[in-house]
Amino acid sequence: MPVITNIDDLKRIYRRRVPKMFYDYAESGSWTEQTFRENTTDFDKIRLRQRIARDMAGRSTATQMMGEDVAMPVALAPVGLTGMQSADGEIKAARAAEKFGVPFCLSTMSICSIEDVAAETSRPFWFQVYTLRDDEFMKNLIDRARAANCSALVITVDLQVLGQRHKDLKNGLSAPPKLTPASIANMMTKIPWGLEMLGTKRRFFGNVVGHAKGVSDPASLSSWTAEAFDPSLDWDRIAQIMKMWGGKVILKGILDPEDARKAVEVGADAITVSNHGGRQLDGALSSIRMLPQIMDAVGDKIEVHLDSGIRSGQDVLKAVAMGAKGTMIGRAWVYGLGAMGQAGVTKALDVIHKELDTTMALCGHRDITEVGRDILLIPEDFEGRWARNA
Repeated sequence: MPVITNIDDLKRIYRRRVPKMFYDYAESGSWTEQTFRENTTDFDKIRLRQRIARDMAGRSTATQMMGEDVAMPVALAPVGLTGMQSADGEIKAARAAEKFGVPFCLSTMSICSIEDVAAETSRPFWFQVYTLRDDEFMKNLIDRARAANCSALVITVDLQVLGQRHKDLKNGLSAPPKLTPASIANMMTKIPWGLEMLGTKRRFFGNVVGHAKGVSDPASLSSWTAEAFDPSLDWDRIAQIMKMWGGKVILKGILDPEDARKAVEVGADAITVSNHGGRQLDGALSSIRMLPQIMDAVGDKIEVHLDSGIRSGQDVLKAVAMGAKGTMIGRAWVYGLGAMGQAGVTKALDVIHKELDTTMALCGHRDITEVGRDILLIPEDFEGRWARNA
C-alpha cells in the first residue's frame, strides 16, 4: 500500500484504476479548460501569515453548515456518475462522510438512488436537483428526497445550457459505458474495477430510470437527458422549486454579486459560489477570485459556501478566512473513491483535515470559527482590474 500524504497521491491511483472515460469525466473542464485550471492555480496566489508563540493546544476545526454540526467546514459536493467511479460509489461516499462528520450531497444524476443511499446511512444527507422541464418528475423527485429525510435541497442554477466538454464527447461518456473497441480495450486493463462493477446491480441513473416519464430502461435515457434541462430558467422558477421543497435550500452556481443578491431576495438559506468546477462557462473567473465581491455584497445576509478548485486543507482555510462559512469538495473525494472506495473517501477527508488543522495552527489560530482575513496575504490585483461594465 503506497503512503498517501496528499490528494494528488489519490489522484494517481485513481487514474490507474478507473476507465479513461470516467477519469476524463472528473478531470476535465469545458472548452479550453482555462477556468478549470485557474480554479486551483488562483488559490496558489494567496499566501499565509505565519504566527508563533501562541497556545495551540485544544484546537478545533468543528463548526456548522446549514445549522448542522460538522467536523470541519467541508461538504462532499454532488457529483454525477460516481457509481461508475467505484461500484455503489454514492453509498460508499455517504458512509464515509457520515462517519467523518461532514455533509454528503447526492446528485440527481447519481447511479445509486435516493432510496439506496438512505437505506445504507443513518445521517440525513443533502440532495441536489437541476431545474428540469418535467414538473411532475421534479415534484416526485422532491417528494422522494423529503421521504428520505434529506436535510437540505441544493438547486444547481448554472446548468440551463450544458457546457461542451470535449473529452466526454470524444469518449462517448455513458452509464453503463458504451462498448466500443477503444473502451473495451481500456476497461480490460482495469480488472479490479470491472470485477466490482460485475458485483453490483446499480449501473444506471437510479433517480431517473423507472421514475421519469418514458424512461423505463437505459436505452430511453439519452433522449430524456437531451431534453430535460430547462433553458427558460428564471428566478420565478427557482422560487417555485423552493416552494415545492419547503425546507432549507442552497443555490449552487452563484458567481456574480448581482445573482447573490437575487438569491437573498428569493429567500435561499445559503449560496454556493461555484463555476461548476470549470465545466460550464470557460473563461469565467475562478470561484476563489469571485468570493470577496460576493462576501461584500451578501456575506452578512446569507450563508456562503465555496466550491470549485479545492484540493487541500490549505484551500479550505483560505476560503474560510475570506469569509466562506463552508466549502464543497468534488474532485478531491472522487479521486479517493476511484482509488480506494469508501476507504479512499475517508483518506481524502483525513488528508484535508490534517492540512487544515496544521495550517490553522501555524497561522496562530486554534478555532476555525475565529479565523479571518488577517491570516492571509492577498495580492492587490487578486480580483482583477477590469473595465467597468456599461
